[in-house]
Amino acid sequence: MSNTAAPSVAVLIPCYNEEAAIGAVVRDFRMVLPEAAIYVYDNNSRDRTVEVAAEAGAIVRHESLQGKGNVVRRMFADVEADIYVMVDGDDTYHAASAPALIRRLQDSQLDMVNAARVTEVQAAYRPGHRFGNLMLTALVAFVFGKRTTDMLSGYRVFSRRFVKSFPTMVVGFEIETELTVHALELRMPIMEVATPYKDRPVGSVSKLSTFKDGFRILYMIGKLVKEERPMQSFGLTAALLALVSVILAVPVVVTFLETGLVPRLPTAVLSTGLMILAFLALTCGLILETVTRGRREMKRLAYLSHPAPQPHPHPHATAQVVSIDPTARS
Repeated sequence: MSNTAAPSVAVLIPCYNEEAAIGAVVRDFRMVLPEAAIYVYDNNSRDRTVEVAAEAGAIVRHESLQGKGNVVRRMFADVEADIYVMVDGDDTYHAASAPALIRRLQDSQLDMVNAARVTEVQAAYRPGHRFGNLMLTALVAFVFGKRTTDMLSGYRVFSRRFVKSFPTMVVGFEIETELTVHALELRMPIMEVATPYKDRPVGSVSKLSTFKDGFRILYMIGKLVKEERPMQSFGLTAALLALVSVILAVPVVVTFLETGLVPRLPTAVLSTGLMILAFLALTCGLILETVTRGRREMKRLAYLSHPAPQPHPHPHATAQVVSIDPTARS
């Protein structure tokens, strides 16, 4: 990114059946970011999403593989820019906050600014979604570190080096979890800011299933723990197997010491087998920990191959959103 030329900004909007909302989203972001290129990536919509987005002035592209993760993978691969604003196309996020989010990214030379949702409207942020978000965010914070309070927010600003070093692997709504863990694992400079959140417009329907997608995200977290924290994952498995083995072995050993006999031969065999499995699990964890370290180093090198965001040319400009302390609320 040049120190003299203004950074190029791309607004990325993944869309599926958002005819009622996408026009307002495109117009709002066009108003607050007039120099930005606004891309709407349609994901097999069956309504007039494509036509409405094009009429509003967006650059419309298509991704045939169904799922938000597939759309984000395509957007990150295709679009070239210095700064990326990613937002859902349901007109629930605060477009007017975008310039301040971008300034925060530049001034602090961050790689991701996460827009934490703030609303008192129950319909906008249903209790089930709110509770699930808190639970899943807390789980990720416990394993990978607490640097965000709204892991599932669909409104974020990224640096180029984040986008071009992000190996998108998921298919659906698990993408927000993968984005967060990617930043935490590489210890990227990130920040979270509070932004307003509102209800969907009339005619727009949520595609998120509280339980189905919640369990998919939970499963994704489990996979990330296995892949990014193999020693902890396999070590815990080894400890549980060893504990069960010892519990089964105690009466067998006591009987043997008292009588010199092993009347519970099946129990003894089972205990021995479990202990062998425990050591195998521990060995797998040690080997995979070395592999994971190599993968992490490769991702870090890919990340460092891109320049950091440069500070805003007016460093004393005041942002209109307030940063929040991740420890302030859980």
